[in-house]
Amino acid sequence: MSVIEIHGLKKSFGNLEVLRDVNFSIEEGERVVIIGGSGCGKSVFLRCIELLETPDAGNIFIDGQEITAPNCELDKIRQSMGMVYQRFNLFQHMNVMKNLCIAPMTLLKMPREVAEKKAMELLAQVGLVAKAESYPAVLSGGQQQRIAICRSLMMNPKVILFDEPTSALDPTMVGEVLAVIRMLAKQNLTMIIVTHEMNFAKEVASRVLFFAEGGIYEQGTPEEIFENPKREKTVAFIQRLKYFHYEIDNKNFDLPEMQNKILLFAEKYGLKNKYTYRLQLCTEEIIYEMLQGAYDDGDKISLVIDIIYSEAGKNSEFKITCAGKNYNPFANAEESFEDELGVMILKNLTRDISHEYAGGVNKISFKL
Repeated sequence: MSVIEIHGLKKSFGNLEVLRDVNFSIEEGERVVIIGGSGCGKSVFLRCIELLETPDAGNIFIDGQEITAPNCELDKIRQSMGMVYQRFNLFQHMNVMKNLCIAPMTLLKMPREVAEKKAMELLAQVGLVAKAESYPAVLSGGQQQRIAICRSLMMNPKVILFDEPTSALDPTMVGEVLAVIRMLAKQNLTMIIVTHEMNFAKEVASRVLFFAEGGIYEQGTPEEIFENPKREKTVAFIQRLKYFHYEIDNKNFDLPEMQNKILLFAEKYGLKNKYTYRLQLCTEEIIYEMLQGAYDDGDKISLVIDIIYSEAGKNSEFKITCAGKNYNPFANAEESFEDELGVMILKNLTRDISHEYAGGVNKISFKL
């Protein structure tokens, strides 16, 4: 039996549809990591699982019990789930020991001495035994989040939900929290983790979900999602693709305007000056090659340049769509290559060049 099963989950806020017919299950011992852009519904999905957000439609089962059923014992079912939030949500008026012990003593009727012993064991695992009597206000963000993880473990949960557990932390504290979650992963604890830490996701996940378009857009093993994603938006997210687009409809186009737009694009994504110059040079040369080779005087011009820059790979792919005559500047210049300065520049700077002609349109691609 799955620890969590979800069928047909939907959630909207006014006219904004956040989750659209989401189906999901997680087995005991699985570590599911959810990634995706801001606003794609990752955190809303976790909050729906605990009914912190009320779904508009769908059924949610926790350890075989339907949490969305009328008159269900909601508080009792929630006890089988732990939740670690972006903000730590510790009780500021209680010391660490009381923060850890209050829920199991109150809800599970755990004797104080048993609860305190368990709390000390968990604090030892996360390296915070010395902070047992401290109050949250004197702890660092990383220490508070480690305490929050221990608090979830005190309830012996079937599954723990982590909602971007490092997003509120100073970068120097992220590592200590991720180390604790890695430790839990080695203990085969069932976890669902929403995170922006891609390297961490690769290390800890047994399955990765990429959220887009209102739900699970693509899923697979870490190798499948991070090394060989299949769908367009997954590829764009994993490789952190950035797009530049420019259209030309006459031979007397505004070259300085285009070069300035490339410069602004490069500045936005922190590209170095040398690389920016190469982007500009390749764009200029391929445009003039196609304008001269694919068109006669008086022909209607239709030429589109797309540059796709990969922040992950630190490289760019050019895609040129050019109506007109069948013209491959690289092939046509083979016999007199030394006289073709533009093509020579392109060949020296680029790789993986391809050309095809279909339906009256040239399609050229290459990488820088």
